Amino acid sequence: MNMITGYIESTSGEIIVDGYSIDKKPKKVKKQIGYMPEGVPLYTDLTVKEFVTYMAEIKKIDRKTRKEEVEKIIEQTGLKDVEKKLIKKLSRGYKQRVSMAGALVGKPKILILDEPTVGLDPKQITEIRSLIKELGKEHTVILSSHILSEVSQICDRVIIINKGKIVAIDTPENLEQKAVGKNCIYVTVEDPENKMAKIKDKIKEIKNIELIKTNEDKTKEYSIEAEGKTDLRKILFTELAKENITIFEMKKADATLEDAFMKLIEGGNK
Repeated sequence: MNMITGYIESTSGEIIVDGYSIDKKPKKVKKQIGYMPEGVPLYTDLTVKEFVTYMAEIKKIDRKTRKEEVEKIIEQTGLKDVEKKLIKKLSRGYKQRVSMAGALVGKPKILILDEPTVGLDPKQITEIRSLIKELGKEHTVILSSHILSEVSQICDRVIIINKGKIVAIDTPENLEQKAVGKNCIYVTVEDPENKMAKIKDKIKEIKNIELIKTNEDKTKEYSIEAEGKTDLRKILFTELAKENITIFEMKKADATLEDAFMKLIEGGNK
């Protein structure tokens, strides 16, 4: 993050932001970026509006449009009700919003957010995540976070880095699916006539059916693997209904981004 924003010089390689090299055109690059570092560095003796206005001044926003831009950012980040309050009197969640407002000054194409929800309570985390999603509609957002459940909820694309090297670039969904390994669903049914044995012949998209266990109430749990990326749930539900097989539970086998991360890291450490 610090190298992309120009705070630290890179020792090798080249960083290109919106077509500009951070080494050759640092001012051009910095104009494209709004940066919210971890730790919320703020001038706490200023009010919210004073701080955002100050950020507009040091970023040299045109005087003719400065007031309008400040008002828009305060509204956009949900700070209108506290714009006259001193920052030091705000909750940590609101301080995060103020820091984000500062990053938005200058209409940057790219927002870089470093651990934006660290130290927040559950309500504040939900609010900040919603705000990030809204900002993502107008900006490219680069989010650095060790909270992988948060990454999964917010991000469209994930880059996993291990020991300074990129080990994966994909969507959260694809990474989670790769962690599962197979496209499976688990189904619990009541099947006294053992009709499940013939289901594979009726549904061509089924690759394999495996009985996992028979429960005390005589229900049976099966693992059903699909061909390719086919979602079997609707097809299977319809076919089982035709065979008068009662379904007690049906769920898709899934994994979390944490599972995908551990699998990739463990693979890279072998």
